[in-house]
Amino acid sequence: MNTTVLSLGGSIVAPDKVDTAFLKSFYESMKAYLDEDRSRKLILVCGGGSPARVYQNALKGVKPDCLSSSLDWLGVKATHLNGELVRAVFSEYVSDSLVSNPLDDNIVFSGQILVAAGWKPGFSTDTDAVYLARRFKSKLVVNLSNIAKVYTDDPRKNPDARPLDSISWDDFIAMVGTTWEPGKNTPFDPVASALAKESGMKVICADGKNIENTIAILTGKSYTGTVIG
Repeated sequence: MNTTVLSLGGSIVAPDKVDTAFLKSFYESMKAYLDEDRSRKLILVCGGGSPARVYQNALKGVKPDCLSSSLDWLGVKATHLNGELVRAVFSEYVSDSLVSNPLDDNIVFSGQILVAAGWKPGFSTDTDAVYLARRFKSKLVVNLSNIAKVYTDDPRKNPDARPLDSISWDDFIAMVGTTWEPGKNTPFDPVASALAKESGMKVICADGKNIENTIAILTGKSYTGTVIG
């Protein structure tokens, strides 16, 4: 099975509101990619984006001492909303229900695209992407977000931060830590990183808005991004 997992960040699906221009271009490009070779398959794992932040901030505004699990559950439900939207966009390639538990024994992948979203508190959809990559024997997860590369530090805070072409899992985990917090903003979530390292998996972090670059990754051509692993 020629399957690639794309962790589709909420920051590109719904940065402030749903980015319909992006979704239209993404749909047309993925359609061409899939139609060119019917053996190709994609797993699209959708993040929460703006809907997650809006509802999490609303809860914190009303109840500052709310449980972190409550914030996480709001984020999970936002990913389901984005996931159902993406599933509907790609309806002619999707034959199966939205996956909300990557470890469910009853998952069926009968179309060319399988769409997934968040599962439960404790990690982001990056972790769901790694679980699904393991399940469907893919050694690559392409993490598409609003950054083109991983930096040595946050470039918004440190002008000396440098973009990286590659980084080992040990060095990356040293940067992002080992614990998850709801809404935590890292290039790839700490729980997913530990799982990917354990699984011998490679992750490519790239700018999801650059769809031509995503196609280059999928087709084995030269691309811009950071390889982790």
